[in-house]
Amino acid sequence: MKDIKEILKERILVLDGAMGTMIQRYNLSPEDYHGDRFKGHSISLRGNNDILNITRPDVISEIHAAYFEAGADIVETNTFSGTSIAQEDYSLAHLAYEINRTGAELAKQQAEHMMQLIPDKPRFVAGSIGPTNKTASLSPDVNRPGYRAISFDELKVAYREQVEGLIDGGADILLVETVFDTLNAKAALMACTEVFEDKKTELPIMVSGTITDQSGRTLSGQTAEAFAISVSHIPLLSIGLNCALGARQLTPYLEILSKKAFFNISAHPNAGLPNEFGAYDETPEMMAEQIKDYLDKGLVNIIGGCCGTTPDHIAAISELVSQYKPPKRA
Repeated sequence: MKDIKEILKERILVLDGAMGTMIQRYNLSPEDYHGDRFKGHSISLRGNNDILNITRPDVISEIHAAYFEAGADIVETNTFSGTSIAQEDYSLAHLAYEINRTGAELAKQQAEHMMQLIPDKPRFVAGSIGPTNKTASLSPDVNRPGYRAISFDELKVAYREQVEGLIDGGADILLVETVFDTLNAKAALMACTEVFEDKKTELPIMVSGTITDQSGRTLSGQTAEAFAISVSHIPLLSIGLNCALGARQLTPYLEILSKKAFFNISAHPNAGLPNEFGAYDETPEMMAEQIKDYLDKGLVNIIGGCCGTTPDHIAAISELVSQYKPPKRA
């Protein structure tokens, strides 16, 4: 298969859309999440989307297939909360490796199937590595500002297990995404490099941060430029932004990254801002119109969608992207 770095010189690549949004469409029951294997589990697993890799692999496979059919070049594994840290909430920390390996296998099967149908269009699997539900930089207790709920080393150990599972399952890329605390991301990046050394292999790494509000900063206080600089010691495939904001709101921060970063730039924004019910209202046409501004300005090399986006959004983006050449990076 052609190297993704070479393909990025030839065209803009399309990332998939939201996994959670698509899972919600299935109206899954608690029994779907528990399956036969976890029927007697003492904690409700409803909402633990990652466990569906094991209990409803058919659902996850269908979602991956739908995004590939919509034109995505890259799909993300259903492993956003696949660390032992996040799975501890469900007393399933011991299954972190299996969740990630299985999640990568499901996505890889669909990628290989699509390449059999269309051999001249390579399809890639990005192992999704979320931020966990803890932060290494901030205290969860306002009365104890020096307290941390987790250490850098604990994060690194958990991320190593996740990365090992993703690689063993066949991931082509590792995507450290929705970074709200760059110290967490640094632990993930160190875990990646250590696993690469152990396995004597190396995968391209994408990093994607999240600007939490109109202040233009991550939750741990970094500007987009500072975020890019603080992870630039790793030879990344791309750096970018996702989640929290819609495409229009992300534009000024992508402009900053585009001017400052010497990596490829990625973006997968939400389908606008959530309404009063927490839902996302932007249609595929509305979102594509905003992303056209990215393309006209030469801001992105990889583009997809986050919360609220569906295969219809990705199809509209894919059709639009086909009309543009990739921007050159210094």
